[in-house]
Amino acid sequence: MSEESSGNTRKVEVVPSPALFPVYFENTDCTVVVIDVFRATSAICAAFESGVDNLIPVATLEEAIEYKQKGFLVGAERNAEVVEGFDFGNSPLAFKDGQFKGKSLVLSTTNGTRAIEMAKTAQKVVIGAFTNLTAVCDYIEKEDRDVLLLCAGWKDRFNLEDTLFAGAVAQKISQNLRFQDLSDSSIAAINMYNSAKEDMYEFLGESSHRKRLSRLNMEEDIIYCLTLDQSNIVPILEGDVIVNSDK
Repeated sequence: MSEESSGNTRKVEVVPSPALFPVYFENTDCTVVVIDVFRATSAICAAFESGVDNLIPVATLEEAIEYKQKGFLVGAERNAEVVEGFDFGNSPLAFKDGQFKGKSLVLSTTNGTRAIEMAKTAQKVVIGAFTNLTAVCDYIEKEDRDVLLLCAGWKDRFNLEDTLFAGAVAQKISQNLRFQDLSDSSIAAINMYNSAKEDMYEFLGESSHRKRLSRLNMEEDIIYCLTLDQSNIVPILEGDVIVNSDK
């Protein structure tokens, strides 16, 4: 991490719930990192790592159905399960075999795609997960804007896993002197991450969404989503479409 200190210090704020996003979103000239660790943003990162061309996030099932009727490959998840009639859900493991390489996909999820929709008027919208943690932090530094770490949570409620990732990002970028204007929510998230980082799987053992996924026999998904730096790709939103920032 760079330690340059010229110019203005950038704000780093953690938005612990989408319901609070309007409170924090005071300046559109910022980088918003959308976080839905279990599992939307992890799945989006996995999709790009597997070679998808682009991905259209939609907030509602009605929009997803419209794309399906137009012939798109469409994924839809609600309450952690694949919605009947769609091609896939939001499991990152759905992309392991490369079956969607070179394709354009559409995705609608319970929390993550809604958070992306909320953030779309920001200067930059970045898709973040533990699986691309370092790449996201490097991208944030290069953008050199104020940072909002938007936790998708669960139906507007706070959750642990997204805040842990926000803390990991805040800690990493604050090593650069340009990103040391940390909000109280950032400081709290950093402290939480430091408490959990040696064994996040154990730390999240009683968390609501981990238990929800465990009941659905999705332990492999959980382990995948908590494994650091599996990808160097940073998906970003351009207009209404998520693309690979390197292309």
